[in-house]
Amino acid sequence: MTDAPAAFPAGGAGNLDGKSSADPSPAEPGPPPAEGPGQEFAPKTTVLDRDGDGHPPVLTGPLVGLQARNVSAWFGTHKVLERVSLTMEPGMVTALIGPSGCGKSTFLRILNRMHEMVPGASLGGEVLLGSEDIYHPSKRPSDVRRKIGMVFQKPNPFPAMSVYDNVASGLKLAGIKVRDKDTVVETSLRRSGLWNEMHRRLRSPGGALSGGQQQRLCIARALAVSPDVLLMDEPCSALDPTSTRRIEETIAELESQVTIVIVTHNMQQAQRVSRNCAFFLASEGTPGHIVESGPTEQLFDAPVDPRTADYVHGRFG
Repeated sequence: MTDAPAAFPAGGAGNLDGKSSADPSPAEPGPPPAEGPGQEFAPKTTVLDRDGDGHPPVLTGPLVGLQARNVSAWFGTHKVLERVSLTMEPGMVTALIGPSGCGKSTFLRILNRMHEMVPGASLGGEVLLGSEDIYHPSKRPSDVRRKIGMVFQKPNPFPAMSVYDNVASGLKLAGIKVRDKDTVVETSLRRSGLWNEMHRRLRSPGGALSGGQQQRLCIARALAVSPDVLLMDEPCSALDPTSTRRIEETIAELESQVTIVIVTHNMQQAQRVSRNCAFFLASEGTPGHIVESGPTEQLFDAPVDPRTADYVHGRFG
């Protein structure tokens, strides 16, 4: 991408479920990560291994971070983001905070190329996954979204599809074939904190779950394809306190396994779940930008900019 605005172009279950097993052919390996000068983060070299107790595989190995460089965004002629630069470090949770309308969710969607799905949308700048520009002409949006998953504000499982098939649908939508679909489903449900509640109810429809369970099911579906990064757009805003606590526990457990970027309006939640934080702000008539970013503890306890202090202590927004 460049700094000038550029318009985008238009854009079966396994044995756990009691059905026939998956296609035995393995997923085709993707190309090795690009290397070269300017590489910011270690490439992902994760593998699936069973632990000593025989539990399903967990991801191990170096993780990959994201970096936005001078990202600006438009809807038509309306500029909504102004030269946003932010490093989202691998294996950490980065929280995006700020008042409504300051561009946080737009920025989140830029990170996995969903912004370009909006007619008339355009942007400038760069977004790097490791050392790779996700907007390079050689990158397909579907491949980028496989590596950078998204969990939305409102849980969106397939309501008539079983819990098992909801998780497995992530593989199907991404065009991934695996030898052992049962293991992928179990691992994904364990990682999302839902296995203990659902392992005897895998045939239950996704729409029959509680709101918090549905959101964790969506997290499991996103994790099934082993993304490098998981984006979360206010994942707890529609949930009760108990469900919110469980989602936050899931985020804490996932932090060492995947890079997470979360948008939240809950300042206490940002303090609880994130290591790093970025404060977005948009003044009247001007696009959103980052006022301050850094370790979460610093932003809340000793912010540099007085506007940050006013916002995190509830004086506006």
